[in-house]
Amino acid sequence: MALGTMLMLGGVASAQKVAFEEFTLDNGLHVILHNDASAPVIITSVMYHVGSKNENPERTGFAHFFEHLLFEGTENIKRGEWFKIVTANGGTNNANTSEDRTYYYEVFPSNNLELGLWMESERMMHPIINQIGVDTQNEVVKEEKRLRVDNQPYGSLIAEVKKNMYVKHPYRWATIGSMAHLDASTLQEFQAFNKKFYIPNNAVLVVAGDLNDIPKTKEWIQKYFGAIPKGTDITVEKFVEDPITATINASYQDPNIQKPMIVASYRTPSMKTRDARVLDMISTVLSEGKSSRLYKKIVDDKKMALQIGAFSYSQEDYGMYILYGMPQGTNTSEGIVKEIDEEIVRLQTELLTDKEMQKLKNIYDNNYVNGNSNVEGIAENLASFYLLYGDVNLINTEIEMYRSITAQEIRDVAKKYLNPNQRLILDYVPSKDKAQN
Repeated sequence: MALGTMLMLGGVASAQKVAFEEFTLDNGLHVILHNDASAPVIITSVMYHVGSKNENPERTGFAHFFEHLLFEGTENIKRGEWFKIVTANGGTNNANTSEDRTYYYEVFPSNNLELGLWMESERMMHPIINQIGVDTQNEVVKEEKRLRVDNQPYGSLIAEVKKNMYVKHPYRWATIGSMAHLDASTLQEFQAFNKKFYIPNNAVLVVAGDLNDIPKTKEWIQKYFGAIPKGTDITVEKFVEDPITATINASYQDPNIQKPMIVASYRTPSMKTRDARVLDMISTVLSEGKSSRLYKKIVDDKKMALQIGAFSYSQEDYGMYILYGMPQGTNTSEGIVKEIDEEIVRLQTELLTDKEMQKLKNIYDNNYVNGNSNVEGIAENLASFYLLYGDVNLINTEIEMYRSITAQEIRDVAKKYLNPNQRLILDYVPSKDKAQN
Protein backbone atom coordinates (compact mmCIF):
# COMPACT_ATOMS: atom_id res chain seq x y z
CA MET A 1 0.00 0.00 0.00
CA ALA A 2 2.78 2.43 0.94
CA LEU A 3 4.70 1.54 -2.23
CA GLY A 4 1.56 2.09 -4.30
CA THR A 5 1.07 5.50 -2.73
CA MET A 6 4.69 6.42 -3.41
CA LEU A 7 4.36 5.37 -7.04
CA MET A 8 1.16 7.37 -7.37
CA LEU A 9 2.80 10.48 -5.90
CA GLY A 10 5.77 10.00 -8.18
CA GLY A 11 3.38 9.90 -11.11
CA VAL A 12 1.74 13.15 -9.99
CA ALA A 13 5.13 14.82 -9.66
CA SER A 14 6.28 13.75 -13.12
CA ALA A 15 2.92 14.63 -14.67
CA GLN A 16 3.38 18.17 -13.33
CA LYS A 17 6.50 18.75 -15.44
CA VAL A 18 5.95 21.78 -17.64
CA ALA A 19 7.26 21.34 -21.18
CA PHE A 20 8.34 24.48 -23.02
CA GLU A 21 10.39 25.66 -25.97
CA GLU A 22 12.36 28.90 -26.04
CA PHE A 23 14.21 30.97 -28.63
CA THR A 24 15.29 34.58 -29.18
CA LEU A 25 14.46 36.83 -32.13
CA ASP A 26 17.15 38.92 -33.81
CA ASN A 27 15.89 42.04 -31.99
CA GLY A 28 16.52 40.41 -28.60
CA LEU A 29 12.93 39.45 -27.76
CA HIS A 30 12.99 36.16 -25.88
CA VAL A 31 10.09 33.81 -26.70
CA ILE A 32 8.78 30.89 -24.65
CA LEU A 33 6.11 28.51 -25.97
CA HIS A 34 4.14 26.08 -23.81
CA ASN A 35 1.62 23.74 -25.41
CA ASP A 36 -1.35 22.63 -23.29
CA ALA A 37 -4.29 21.25 -25.23
CA SER A 38 -6.43 20.54 -22.15
CA ALA A 39 -8.65 23.57 -22.86
CA PRO A 40 -9.21 25.58 -26.07
CA VAL A 41 -7.66 28.77 -24.71
CA ILE A 42 -4.46 30.66 -25.37
CA ILE A 43 -2.46 33.17 -23.29
CA THR A 44 -0.40 35.81 -25.06
CA SER A 45 1.71 37.66 -22.52
CA VAL A 46 4.65 40.01 -22.41
CA MET A 47 6.71 40.74 -19.30
CA TYR A 48 8.98 43.78 -19.41
CA HIS A 49 11.98 44.05 -17.11
CA VAL A 50 10.89 47.41 -15.74
CA GLY A 51 9.30 48.21 -12.40
CA SER A 52 9.28 50.97 -9.86
CA LYS A 53 12.95 50.37 -9.04
CA ASN A 54 13.88 51.66 -12.52
CA GLU A 55 12.37 55.10 -11.92
CA ASN A 56 13.95 58.48 -11.31
CA PRO A 57 13.51 59.24 -7.55
CA GLU A 58 11.88 62.53 -8.62
CA ARG A 59 9.51 60.75 -11.01
CA THR A 60 8.15 57.79 -9.09
CA GLY A 61 5.10 55.88 -10.29
CA PHE A 62 6.08 55.73 -13.97
CA ALA A 63 6.14 51.92 -14.31
CA HIS A 64 2.71 51.55 -12.72
CA PHE A 65 1.46 54.48 -14.82
CA PHE A 66 2.56 52.64 -17.98
CA GLU A 67 0.63 49.59 -16.87
CA HIS A 68 -2.41 51.78 -17.58
CA LEU A 69 -1.07 54.03 -20.34
CA LEU A 70 -0.20 51.21 -22.74
CA PHE A 71 -3.88 50.28 -23.02
CA GLU A 72 -4.68 53.76 -24.42
CA GLY A 73 -4.21 52.77 -28.03
CA THR A 74 -1.71 52.30 -30.83
CA GLU A 75 -1.23 53.43 -34.42
CA ASN A 76 -3.62 50.65 -35.49
CA ILE A 77 -5.87 50.33 -32.42
CA LYS A 78 -7.89 53.48 -31.89
CA ARG A 79 -8.12 55.09 -28.48
CA GLY A 80 -10.74 53.33 -26.36
CA GLU A 81 -10.87 50.28 -28.65
CA TRP A 82 -8.43 47.91 -26.91
CA PHE A 83 -10.87 46.42 -24.41
CA LYS A 84 -13.70 46.37 -26.97
CA ILE A 85 -11.61 44.27 -29.36
CA VAL A 86 -10.65 41.82 -26.62
CA THR A 87 -14.23 41.44 -25.35
CA ALA A 88 -15.73 41.14 -28.83
CA ASN A 89 -13.40 38.22 -29.51
CA GLY A 90 -14.28 36.30 -26.35
CA GLY A 91 -11.18 37.33 -24.42
CA THR A 92 -10.08 38.95 -21.21
CA ASN A 93 -6.93 40.90 -20.43
CA ASN A 94 -5.08 42.57 -17.61
CA ALA A 95 -1.72 43.85 -16.42
CA ASN A 96 0.18 44.27 -13.16
CA THR A 97 3.33 45.99 -11.95
CA SER A 98 5.84 45.25 -9.21
CA GLU A 99 9.11 46.80 -8.12
CA ASP A 100 10.91 44.62 -10.68
CA ARG A 101 8.69 44.01 -13.73
CA THR A 102 5.48 44.81 -15.60
CA TYR A 103 3.26 42.06 -17.01
CA TYR A 104 0.58 42.33 -19.70
CA TYR A 105 -1.55 39.43 -20.93
CA GLU A 106 -4.61 38.38 -22.92
CA VAL A 107 -6.63 35.18 -22.60
CA PHE A 108 -8.43 34.26 -25.82
CA PRO A 109 -10.15 31.26 -27.32
CA SER A 110 -7.31 29.47 -29.10
CA ASN A 111 -8.62 30.39 -32.56
CA ASN A 112 -7.72 34.02 -31.72
CA LEU A 113 -4.01 33.39 -31.15
CA GLU A 114 -3.00 35.60 -34.07
CA LEU A 115 -5.11 38.47 -32.71
CA GLY A 116 -3.44 38.23 -29.29
CA LEU A 117 0.03 38.28 -30.85
CA TRP A 118 -0.83 41.23 -33.07
CA MET A 119 -2.20 43.24 -30.12
CA GLU A 120 0.87 42.69 -27.95
CA SER A 121 3.15 43.54 -30.89
CA GLU A 122 1.16 46.75 -31.40
CA ARG A 123 1.64 47.67 -27.74
CA MET A 124 5.39 47.19 -28.13
CA MET A 125 5.88 48.73 -31.57
CA HIS A 126 3.26 51.44 -32.07
CA PRO A 127 1.94 52.81 -28.75
CA ILE A 128 0.36 56.24 -28.94
CA ILE A 129 1.65 58.29 -26.01
CA ASN A 130 -0.01 61.69 -26.18
CA GLN A 131 -1.29 64.30 -23.75
CA ILE A 132 -4.92 63.17 -23.77
CA GLY A 133 -3.85 59.62 -22.81
CA VAL A 134 -1.54 60.86 -20.08
CA ASP A 135 -4.21 63.16 -18.65
CA THR A 136 -6.85 60.43 -18.72
CA GLN A 137 -4.69 57.82 -17.04
CA ASN A 138 -3.45 60.34 -14.48
CA GLU A 139 -7.03 60.57 -13.19
CA VAL A 140 -7.41 56.77 -13.29
CA VAL A 141 -4.25 56.27 -11.22
CA LYS A 142 -5.26 58.94 -8.72
CA GLU A 143 -8.60 57.20 -8.22
CA GLU A 144 -6.83 53.85 -7.79
CA LYS A 145 -4.57 55.38 -5.13
CA ARG A 146 -7.59 56.83 -3.31
CA LEU A 147 -9.32 53.43 -3.31
CA ARG A 148 -6.38 51.12 -2.63
CA VAL A 149 -4.14 53.24 -0.44
CA ASP A 150 -5.56 56.51 0.90
CA ASN A 151 -8.97 55.13 1.94
CA GLN A 152 -8.03 51.50 2.50
CA PRO A 153 -7.47 50.28 6.09
CA TYR A 154 -3.79 49.37 6.48
CA GLY A 155 -3.34 50.41 2.82
CA SER A 156 -0.02 52.14 3.48
CA LEU A 157 1.53 49.30 5.47
CA ILE A 158 3.90 47.93 2.80
CA ALA A 159 4.86 51.42 1.65
CA GLU A 160 5.72 52.47 5.21
CA VAL A 161 7.77 49.32 5.80
CA LYS A 162 9.71 49.87 2.57
CA LYS A 163 10.28 53.55 3.30
CA ASN A 164 11.95 52.65 6.60
CA MET A 165 13.78 49.50 5.46
CA TYR A 166 15.60 50.97 2.46
CA VAL A 167 17.88 54.00 2.40
CA LYS A 168 19.68 53.75 -0.96
CA HIS A 169 17.68 51.26 -3.00
CA PRO A 170 14.69 52.37 -5.14
CA TYR A 171 12.57 49.79 -3.30
CA ARG A 172 12.16 52.59 -0.74
CA TRP A 173 9.21 54.14 -2.58
CA ALA A 174 5.75 52.73 -3.26
CA THR A 175 5.07 51.10 -6.63
CA ILE A 176 2.08 53.37 -7.20
CA GLY A 177 4.46 56.30 -6.76
CA SER A 178 3.83 59.96 -6.05
CA MET A 179 0.87 61.75 -7.61
CA ALA A 180 2.83 65.02 -7.40
CA HIS A 181 5.61 63.45 -9.47
CA LEU A 182 3.13 62.29 -12.12
CA ASP A 183 1.48 65.73 -12.21
CA ALA A 184 4.86 67.40 -12.71
CA SER A 185 5.96 65.08 -15.52
CA THR A 186 6.08 66.21 -19.14
CA LEU A 187 4.82 64.27 -22.13
CA GLN A 188 8.43 64.01 -23.31
CA GLU A 189 9.42 62.29 -20.06
CA PHE A 190 6.72 59.64 -20.55
CA GLN A 191 7.77 59.12 -24.16
CA ALA A 192 11.42 58.75 -23.15
CA PHE A 193 10.53 56.17 -20.45
CA ASN A 194 8.63 54.14 -23.05
CA LYS A 195 11.46 54.31 -25.56
CA LYS A 196 14.00 53.19 -22.96
CA PHE A 197 12.22 50.25 -21.32
CA TYR A 198 9.37 48.88 -23.47
CA ILE A 199 11.63 47.32 -26.07
CA PRO A 200 12.00 43.75 -27.34
CA ASN A 201 15.44 43.21 -25.79
CA ASN A 202 14.02 44.07 -22.35
CA ALA A 203 11.07 41.67 -22.55
CA VAL A 204 9.92 38.07 -22.78
CA LEU A 205 6.93 36.90 -24.81
CA VAL A 206 5.18 33.81 -23.45
CA VAL A 207 2.55 32.03 -25.55
CA ALA A 208 0.87 29.26 -23.60
CA GLY A 209 -2.17 27.08 -24.14
CA ASP A 210 -3.72 25.22 -27.03
CA LEU A 211 -0.97 25.69 -29.64
CA ASN A 212 -2.29 23.26 -32.20
CA ASP A 213 0.11 24.50 -34.91
CA ILE A 214 3.50 25.44 -33.45
CA PRO A 215 5.19 26.19 -36.83
CA LYS A 216 2.33 28.62 -37.63
CA THR A 217 2.68 30.16 -34.13
CA LYS A 218 6.40 30.78 -34.78
CA GLU A 219 5.58 32.24 -38.18
CA TRP A 220 3.13 34.72 -36.62
CA ILE A 221 5.59 35.65 -33.86
CA GLN A 222 8.23 36.44 -36.49
CA LYS A 223 5.68 38.34 -38.58
CA TYR A 224 4.41 40.57 -35.78
CA PHE A 225 7.42 40.94 -33.49
CA GLY A 226 10.40 40.38 -35.77
CA ALA A 227 10.19 43.84 -37.36
CA ILE A 228 10.24 45.72 -34.05
CA PRO A 229 13.60 47.51 -33.76
CA LYS A 230 15.95 46.49 -30.99
CA GLY A 231 16.26 49.17 -28.33
CA THR A 232 19.37 50.56 -26.70
CA ASP A 233 20.73 48.08 -24.16
CA ILE A 234 19.78 49.08 -20.63
CA THR A 235 22.40 49.49 -17.92
CA VAL A 236 20.76 48.86 -14.56
CA GLU A 237 22.37 50.65 -11.65
CA LYS A 238 23.09 48.48 -8.62
CA PHE A 239 22.14 49.77 -5.19
CA VAL A 240 23.67 48.12 -2.13
CA GLU A 241 22.13 48.71 1.27
CA ASP A 242 24.25 48.88 4.40
CA PRO A 243 23.39 46.12 6.88
CA ILE A 244 20.83 46.99 9.55
CA THR A 245 22.77 46.76 12.82
CA ALA A 246 20.33 48.33 15.30
CA THR A 247 16.56 48.18 15.59
CA ILE A 248 14.83 50.86 13.50
CA ASN A 249 11.83 52.27 15.34
CA ALA A 250 9.13 54.05 13.36
CA SER A 251 5.44 54.86 13.58
CA TYR A 252 2.68 55.67 11.13
CA GLN A 253 -0.80 57.08 11.76
CA ASP A 254 -3.50 55.62 9.50
CA PRO A 255 -6.79 57.59 9.45
CA ASN A 256 -8.67 54.52 8.15
CA ILE A 257 -8.14 52.16 11.10
CA GLN A 258 -9.43 51.76 14.64
CA LYS A 259 -7.15 48.93 15.77
CA PRO A 260 -3.37 49.36 16.02
CA MET A 261 -1.01 46.91 14.39
CA ILE A 262 2.58 46.16 15.33
CA VAL A 263 4.93 45.22 12.51
CA ALA A 264 8.40 43.66 12.68
CA SER A 265 10.26 43.52 9.37
CA TYR A 266 13.66 42.03 8.52
CA ARG A 267 15.63 42.69 5.34
CA THR A 268 16.31 39.44 3.50
CA PRO A 269 18.29 38.41 0.42
CA SER A 270 17.17 38.27 -3.21
CA MET A 271 14.34 35.86 -3.99
CA LYS A 272 16.80 34.08 -6.29
CA THR A 273 18.82 32.77 -3.33
CA ARG A 274 18.44 29.50 -1.47
CA ASP A 275 18.14 31.43 1.81
CA ALA A 276 15.02 33.17 0.46
CA ARG A 277 13.37 29.77 -0.06
CA VAL A 278 14.33 28.75 3.49
CA LEU A 279 12.72 31.95 4.76
CA ASP A 280 9.55 30.99 2.87
CA MET A 281 9.49 27.77 4.89
CA ILE A 282 10.14 29.68 8.12
CA SER A 283 7.13 31.86 7.31
CA THR A 284 5.00 28.75 6.80
CA VAL A 285 6.06 27.30 10.16
CA LEU A 286 5.37 30.52 12.00
CA SER A 287 2.18 31.76 10.41
CA GLU A 288 0.52 29.65 7.72
CA GLY A 289 -2.89 28.53 8.92
CA LYS A 290 -4.44 28.08 12.32
CA SER A 291 -2.07 25.27 13.26
CA SER A 292 0.98 27.53 12.81
CA ARG A 293 3.12 28.35 15.84
CA LEU A 294 2.27 32.04 16.12
CA TYR A 295 -1.45 31.61 15.56
CA LYS A 296 -1.81 28.73 18.02
CA LYS A 297 0.16 30.47 20.73
CA ILE A 298 -0.82 34.15 20.42
CA VAL A 299 -4.36 33.98 19.04
CA ASP A 300 -5.73 30.61 20.21
CA ASP A 301 -3.99 29.87 23.50
CA LYS A 302 -3.12 33.25 25.00
CA LYS A 303 -5.81 35.26 23.17
CA MET A 304 -3.42 38.20 22.99
CA ALA A 305 -4.11 39.15 19.37
CA LEU A 306 -7.07 39.40 17.03
CA GLN A 307 -4.79 38.54 14.15
CA ILE A 308 -1.19 37.45 13.68
CA GLY A 309 0.75 36.69 10.55
CA ALA A 310 3.99 36.72 8.62
CA PHE A 311 4.98 36.68 4.97
CA SER A 312 8.00 36.95 2.73
CA TYR A 313 7.88 39.98 0.43
CA SER A 314 10.04 38.63 -2.36
CA GLN A 315 11.95 40.91 -4.69
CA GLU A 316 14.70 40.59 -7.27
CA ASP A 317 17.44 42.45 -5.38
CA TYR A 318 16.39 42.17 -1.73
CA GLY A 319 13.37 40.91 0.14
CA MET A 320 11.60 41.59 3.40
CA TYR A 321 10.26 39.20 5.99
CA ILE A 322 7.30 40.93 7.61
CA LEU A 323 5.52 39.83 10.79
CA TYR A 324 2.45 41.63 12.13
CA GLY A 325 -0.05 41.40 14.96
CA MET A 326 -3.15 43.24 16.18
CA PRO A 327 -3.28 43.32 20.00
CA GLN A 328 -6.56 42.33 21.62
CA GLY A 329 -8.11 43.96 24.70
CA THR A 330 -5.53 45.24 27.16
CA ASN A 331 -2.66 43.41 25.46
CA THR A 332 0.10 45.62 24.10
CA SER A 333 2.16 45.71 20.94
CA GLU A 334 5.26 45.15 23.07
CA GLY A 335 3.70 41.98 24.45
CA ILE A 336 3.01 40.69 20.93
CA VAL A 337 6.61 41.36 19.85
CA LYS A 338 7.89 39.53 22.93
CA GLU A 339 5.83 36.45 22.04
CA ILE A 340 6.97 36.58 18.40
CA ASP A 341 10.59 36.87 19.52
CA GLU A 342 10.24 33.81 21.73
CA GLU A 343 9.04 31.76 18.76
CA ILE A 344 11.90 33.03 16.59
CA VAL A 345 14.44 32.11 19.30
CA ARG A 346 12.85 28.67 19.43
CA LEU A 347 13.43 28.32 15.68
CA GLN A 348 17.02 29.49 16.13
CA THR A 349 17.78 26.96 18.86
CA GLU A 350 15.57 23.90 18.27
CA LEU A 351 15.45 21.78 15.15
CA LEU A 352 12.08 21.07 13.56
CA THR A 353 11.04 17.44 14.01
CA ASP A 354 10.92 14.99 11.11
CA LYS A 355 7.14 15.18 11.28
CA GLU A 356 7.19 18.98 11.02
CA MET A 357 9.63 18.82 8.10
CA GLN A 358 7.42 16.31 6.29
CA LYS A 359 4.38 18.53 6.80
CA LEU A 360 6.33 21.48 5.37
CA LYS A 361 7.37 19.52 2.30
CA ASN A 362 3.80 18.37 1.74
CA ILE A 363 2.67 22.01 1.80
CA TYR A 364 5.30 23.01 -0.77
CA ASP A 365 4.50 20.06 -3.01
CA ASN A 366 0.88 21.18 -2.91
CA ASN A 367 1.86 24.80 -3.65
CA TYR A 368 3.89 23.60 -6.61
CA VAL A 369 0.98 21.63 -8.04
CA ASN A 370 -1.42 24.55 -7.51
CA GLY A 371 1.03 27.07 -8.99
CA ASN A 372 1.11 25.14 -12.25
CA SER A 373 -2.51 24.00 -12.23
CA ASN A 374 -3.75 26.39 -14.90
CA VAL A 375 -2.27 27.80 -18.07
CA GLU A 376 -2.46 31.42 -16.86
CA GLY A 377 -0.31 30.59 -13.83
CA ILE A 378 2.14 28.65 -15.98
CA ALA A 379 2.50 31.55 -18.43
CA GLU A 380 3.35 34.03 -15.68
CA ASN A 381 5.71 31.58 -13.97
CA LEU A 382 7.59 30.95 -17.22
CA ALA A 383 7.98 34.69 -17.78
CA SER A 384 9.13 35.35 -14.19
CA PHE A 385 11.62 32.50 -14.06
CA TYR A 386 13.21 33.69 -17.30
CA LEU A 387 13.21 37.43 -16.71
CA LEU A 388 13.83 37.67 -12.95
CA TYR A 389 15.59 34.42 -12.06
CA GLY A 390 17.46 33.74 -15.30
CA ASP A 391 16.37 30.09 -15.49
CA VAL A 392 13.08 29.13 -17.14
CA ASN A 393 13.40 25.52 -16.03
CA LEU A 394 13.01 26.55 -12.40
CA ILE A 395 9.33 26.07 -13.16
CA ASN A 396 10.19 22.35 -12.92
CA THR A 397 13.17 22.28 -10.59
CA GLU A 398 12.49 24.87 -7.88
CA ILE A 399 10.39 22.32 -5.99
CA GLU A 400 13.50 20.15 -5.64
CA MET A 401 15.23 23.03 -3.88
CA TYR A 402 12.38 23.28 -1.37
CA ARG A 403 12.37 19.50 -0.88
CA SER A 404 16.11 19.52 -0.14
CA ILE A 405 15.93 22.14 2.63
CA THR A 406 16.91 20.67 6.01
CA ALA A 407 15.91 21.39 9.59
CA GLN A 408 19.47 22.58 10.21
CA GLU A 409 19.19 25.13 7.39
CA ILE A 410 15.94 26.47 8.82
CA ARG A 411 17.64 26.95 12.18
CA ASP A 412 20.74 28.56 10.62
CA VAL A 413 18.82 30.95 8.36
CA ALA A 414 16.62 32.04 11.28
CA LYS A 415 19.84 32.80 13.21
CA LYS A 416 21.32 34.67 10.25
CA TYR A 417 18.49 37.07 9.43
CA LEU A 418 15.89 37.20 12.21
CA ASN A 419 17.59 39.06 15.03
CA PRO A 420 16.31 42.13 16.93
CA ASN A 421 19.25 44.31 15.83
CA GLN A 422 18.45 43.59 12.15
CA ARG A 423 14.88 44.79 11.97
CA LEU A 424 12.32 47.54 11.78
CA ILE A 425 9.63 47.82 14.46
CA LEU A 426 6.75 49.84 13.01
CA ASP A 427 3.90 51.05 15.22
CA TYR A 428 0.99 51.26 12.79
CA VAL A 429 -1.65 53.15 14.73
CA PRO A 430 -5.04 54.87 14.26
CA SER A 431 -5.19 58.58 13.60
CA LYS A 432 -8.08 61.01 14.03
CA ASP A 433 -6.66 63.33 11.43
CA LYS A 434 -6.71 62.70 7.71
CA ALA A 435 -3.28 61.66 6.49
CA GLN A 436 -1.61 64.19 4.23
CA ASN A 437 -0.68 62.97 0.74
